[in-house]
Amino acid sequence: MSSTQPEHWWHDGVSRRAFLAGGGASLSLPWLGSMPLRAESGKRGEGKATGEDFLPPLRFACLYFSNGVEPAHWWAKGHGADMELGPGLEPLAPHREDLVIIDGLFNAQAVANPSAHLGRMPNLLSGAWVSLDQNDIRVGQSMDQVLARQLGDRTSVASLVLGIEPTELRLEDGLSMIYGSCISWASATRPATKEIYPARVFDRITGGHQQRKLDRSILDQVLADAKSLRGQVSQGDRGKLDEYLESIRSIEKRIDRASQEERLEGWRPTLKSPDIPRPPKDLPQQIPEHMRLILDLIVLAFQMDKTRIATCMLNNDLSQMNFGFLEGVHGSLHLDLTHNGRDPELEAMYVQTNQFHVSQFAYLIDRLKQIDEGGQSLLESSLLMLCSNLFDGDKHQADRMPIVLAGQGGGSMATGRILNCLDRAEEERRACSLYLSLMDRMGVALPTFGDADRRLAGL
Repeated sequence: MSSTQPEHWWHDGVSRRAFLAGGGASLSLPWLGSMPLRAESGKRGEGKATGEDFLPPLRFACLYFSNGVEPAHWWAKGHGADMELGPGLEPLAPHREDLVIIDGLFNAQAVANPSAHLGRMPNLLSGAWVSLDQNDIRVGQSMDQVLARQLGDRTSVASLVLGIEPTELRLEDGLSMIYGSCISWASATRPATKEIYPARVFDRITGGHQQRKLDRSILDQVLADAKSLRGQVSQGDRGKLDEYLESIRSIEKRIDRASQEERLEGWRPTLKSPDIPRPPKDLPQQIPEHMRLILDLIVLAFQMDKTRIATCMLNNDLSQMNFGFLEGVHGSLHLDLTHNGRDPELEAMYVQTNQFHVSQFAYLIDRLKQIDEGGQSLLESSLLMLCSNLFDGDKHQADRMPIVLAGQGGGSMATGRILNCLDRAEEERRACSLYLSLMDRMGVALPTFGDADRRLAGL
């Protein structure tokens, strides 16, 4: 490598190679029924050669749907098997004992933002201010990516960032639709890359030996280049270079972990190889099929322990998704149905779209509940969240977010109940307090996050 290369060459080249190097994957042994779970044996999912057994790791997934809910039909009361659900939540009735339905949380920076859509959506999982300067795309790192940074080196894929509609680059009301296409932000200024093609997600989850060899050779070349470059730069730049190399150690750990295809001790994933075929390379032509494929891939990734963190946008903000596939829904662009001016016919169709999105969450719950991990279901080792950035979508109401949690988080969360926060003081209603509590359960404890410095009381 020549010392005359321009400075940006190093940064662009390393970033590109580091991204490629993160694509490795592994195949693990299936769960062995002769190895029971023991809660007192140690850390979750951290198999060590000590002869002890370990509990399954915790997984986190967030499903987002845009433009809020029809308020009159989004309610719940009671608890456990006797919980009553309004029409918007009705698809979750079979799983009412697995739920925590939360009402009244919000992001203060979203409420304060004058942009009714793009200023109130990308900060869903960060609580950060959304820049209104079109030359300065800026939000804040989202909680799923905080988890990915802290926990991602334990699996071959740090996190899955998924969606159904593509990331849009057009402007809407003078702001980039990147804001409306991304809820996962790797940093304050960079959204995590969203994947909408099921076949590519499948390949990322199940990449085999040849991919790992390529990843290893790319990373080795990056490190060799870095070693060569280190002697050619200033002392100050060496410090920056060392910091960068430290940041890619997690990639190296994931590749090395992926190469260890057999774990002789400890917890084992329930699948050695995929139990579904590779999806076709093109996008599915039907929205329901597309969503179910993406959700099946989240299940597969969790079951094979390829990642423990996933987000999925069921549609973008300001979505142009057509819901004509639902019986009785016509004039069926999602944005038009949600901005209905209280027209009774449009409101009824709006409820149907809410029910459709909720049914996707119910499907994910059902799939995870059916998978046994040695005496407990995968759902019991998961924390799932269904949410939207708005409550009343027609009014762009951001001071009350619809949120439903599911799963027991390895026994850390009691379910079958409602957590009503509407009567609390504003500082006790921050969505970021919920995120702090969820991250705690995942093993990532922070003193503050976003606009919150306290955990959500009662969770």
